[in-house]
Amino acid sequence: MTILWAMLLVLLLLIAWLTNVLGLPGNWLMLVCATLYWLWMPEDNTAAIGTRLLVVLAGLAILGEVLELVAGSASVSKAGGTRRSAVYAILGSIGGAMIGFVVGVPIPLIGPLIGSLLLGSFGAMAGAMLGERSAGRGWTHSLQIGKAAFWGRALGTAAKMAVGLAMIAVTLFGLIF
Repeated sequence: MTILWAMLLVLLLLIAWLTNVLGLPGNWLMLVCATLYWLWMPEDNTAAIGTRLLVVLAGLAILGEVLELVAGSASVSKAGGTRRSAVYAILGSIGGAMIGFVVGVPIPLIGPLIGSLLLGSFGAMAGAMLGERSAGRGWTHSLQIGKAAFWGRALGTAAKMAVGLAMIAVTLFGLIF
């Protein structure tokens, strides 16, 4: 029965990890799942995880958020965008990701994730361009800021997903050893 609970935890971690593509706090959901597992399983259990592992997971979750934020906002500000453009890029990113998940690419399971990632990045681009246009900037400048937001969102999500995979690997290591 212990192995079944550990497998369920890993499945929940994978599902939470996939929510990162939607712009949701998947790494934090993984930390919550691991914490609930830690609270529920007795320490003398062979598949129990310790407090050190939870601290490492919390540190990784923070790292993932920092990487995503820095990649997204730094790309807009480095390209010369306004603060408004960065905020609009974030909102566009979340909206685009949600639409992309629903519409998706017609490939089972993977399609909605690809659609979410692509439309999330295009949403960031559109949001940043809207922010620049509402600040009175021209189309050429707005497009440059939009491109920067697109790549910032894509790189930020990739970094956060990589950190999430590290969180899953650390948890698996903690469950096995």
